[in-house]
Amino acid sequence: MKSISSRQNPIVRTFRALADDPDPTGERVLLDGAHLVRDAHAAGAVFELLVIAASRLQRGTEEERVARELEQSGIEVVAADDKVFASLSPVRSPAGLVAIVRRQVTAPPLVCGRPRAFVVAAVDVQDPGNIGAVIRAAEAGGATGAFACGASASPFSWKALRGSMGSALRLPVVAGMTTDAVMNCMAQAGLRTIAAVPRGGEDPDDIDWHGPVGLFVGGEGPGLSDEIISRCTIRVTIPMAVTVESLNVAVATGVLIYAARRQRINP
Repeated sequence: MKSISSRQNPIVRTFRALADDPDPTGERVLLDGAHLVRDAHAAGAVFELLVIAASRLQRGTEEERVARELEQSGIEVVAADDKVFASLSPVRSPAGLVAIVRRQVTAPPLVCGRPRAFVVAAVDVQDPGNIGAVIRAAEAGGATGAFACGASASPFSWKALRGSMGSALRLPVVAGMTTDAVMNCMAQAGLRTIAAVPRGGEDPDDIDWHGPVGLFVGGEGPGLSDEIISRCTIRVTIPMAVTVESLNVAVATGVLIYAARRQRINP
């Protein structure tokens, strides 16, 4: 197994550059931790770099088991001195295993054009953990794809990828588009669009979620703009106790996705 012991090694610079500036297309992503590395391998991602902290090779750790498994499958594994590893890992308490992989990128028309498409569009969701959790809920609830549009955080940053727990490696996810472009994509594919609003919308269980659907959820604080709401076909509101003003965007998305799932699994 190759090893590195200098913080000036190009591998360190490669990891730091991707941590600081995620690939906007999501083709090339940085993963932190054995769970995500294993998920990426299972999803068929192509490994560019896989690095393990040297100390994790001496303890019979999960990181060592994953690294050895992937090494046996033909992936090159590099061991880094712990101080060097701390320099290339994006987290304060490194998990001991990091990788740069290439995931499959899906064009927007293909996301919108899938049969019985159910697409979630997160608009201006600026917290990476929230955008990751939205994508995780989308996959769990049977969505066929997702957009992170407007001023949303990148779903391909290491923080968002940790929040999605591998879902962004499997679900078709597109980032960097304007909300207008996403709406046009859905319209061209014949999707009915549903806007999540804090009040005044239909009960989730009263809406017909069958067929091609696009669900728009807004970011922390302001939610969806009036323009987006007006362009959507339907408005939906989650019933809540009067003392509660709103739900976290990831929680709200999960509630709505599962309202849709209850219908969509029984066509």
